[in-house]
Amino acid sequence: MSKKSYRQAINEAIASEMRRDPRVILMGEDVAGGAGTPGDQDAWGGVLGVTKGLVTEFGRERVLDTPLSESAYVGAAAGAAATGLRPIAELMFVDFMGVCFDQIFNQAAKFRYMFGGKAETPLVIRTMYGAGFRAASQHSQCLYPIFTHIPGLKVVLPSSAYDAKGLLIQAIRDNDPVIFFENKVQYDDIEDVPDEPYTIPFGEANLTREGDDVTIVAFGRMVKIANEAADRLEKQGISCTVVDPRTTSPLDTDTILECVEQTGRLVIVDEASPRCNMATDISALVAQEAFGALKAPIKMVSPPHTPVPFAPNLEDIYIPNADRIEKAVKAAMNYRVRETV
Repeated sequence: MSKKSYRQAINEAIASEMRRDPRVILMGEDVAGGAGTPGDQDAWGGVLGVTKGLVTEFGRERVLDTPLSESAYVGAAAGAAATGLRPIAELMFVDFMGVCFDQIFNQAAKFRYMFGGKAETPLVIRTMYGAGFRAASQHSQCLYPIFTHIPGLKVVLPSSAYDAKGLLIQAIRDNDPVIFFENKVQYDDIEDVPDEPYTIPFGEANLTREGDDVTIVAFGRMVKIANEAADRLEKQGISCTVVDPRTTSPLDTDTILECVEQTGRLVIVDEASPRCNMATDISALVAQEAFGALKAPIKMVSPPHTPVPFAPNLEDIYIPNADRIEKAVKAAMNYRVRETV
């Protein structure tokens, strides 16, 4: 095992699966770089260098630079998946989904169901999300709740380099369309990652720590921030369980409910806009299935319902942070039922 970045873990997952299975191909804007130009080959490896080196090993027949037309190449990837290949399509920023959403939600997501379960669509769409990169409102959204809403899609949010590698290999081997969200702020996060290929099953949450007082459910990058808050709270005598669902579809509802039943308090941390996000979805789940176990109202920590600001000071305020999580946990701990006369 060696230290690897989130970026390296993703690159390694793609490379290992392309070596294992010749049907795996990679498509996207600038994933190889320099196609049809006198410029440098493999100059960038995608906008943030995640796919760098792959065209050198696998060639342009399997690493395909595409035109700046998400509707065209995402549709082509869906068709390729339905006819025997296992494409990985890179949607540079998830904010661009608007021009290729029909290909995803009205075509790829439906194939299995429209053809009596006989059609397989082993398509992975990798995409960047999240604020904090100073990339302004058109490149910083967290749109995973929209994809989670669509039956037929699997939605993955790795919170670490280790999870990124295992979950991406699992995604490439899956026979249904998978939307794989990568938080661009995490690309340089480094941790121990095994050199050999491994998989992490979908729909199985990870408990990054266990405690008795409050359950914190967090997604993607928010898991690290939730653990930072939990570290502070531990020093103040408040112990937290932190649940990383890893996938929002399928969602490990059993683990979430079991943790809430043990602690009686729930804080949900979601970087997506607050209306109809994963925090509201899980709040509804717990209110319906475990209301009797709650000792305090559910607390949700999410951004305000505004586009992501471009001004750095406002963007920093916009993103949920450890201070806000700590405050929400303390509010849950200090809640007392109001006595009525």
